[in-house]
Amino acid sequence: MINRRVQIVVTAVHRWLYRRTGGRIGSRLGHIEQVLLTTTGRVSGEPRVTVLSAIQHGDDLLLVASDGGRESHPQWYRNLVADDRVTVQRGARTQPMRARTATPSERPELWRAAVGVYAGYATYQTRTEREIPVVVCTPDPGREGGPAPA
Repeated sequence: MINRRVQIVVTAVHRWLYRRTGGRIGSRLGHIEQVLLTTTGRVSGEPRVTVLSAIQHGDDLLLVASDGGRESHPQWYRNLVADDRVTVQRGARTQPMRARTATPSERPELWRAAVGVYAGYATYQTRTEREIPVVVCTPDPGREGGPAPA
């Protein structure tokens, strides 16, 4: 596994480049779409921005809370469980969405879709006892989106 400090620095640079270029740099990692997910910190109440791989699934967007197979859920996932109102930046556009954990009945199909896009998720699952959540983000027409801030 990559050193946690190196991961933090690389992620911060990725996030900065993505925002600075409106997604021209950083919106793809190979064939996989990268997005910026903004959640509300469950303790701080402050916006928290995370770079994540995303899988288009109909009108929804799937996110996988793998954190590389670590034993605990990533902070972004814990934040959206506390407040399901999120914003997703895809390229230069932001979209308000509602995020929820896939139900037990829908998870197998969504997990297969995610692993079909990035096989590494299956490897991450072997590293942890927890079931890695699949998050379903659905457009939230009740809130406004628009161009991402520069």
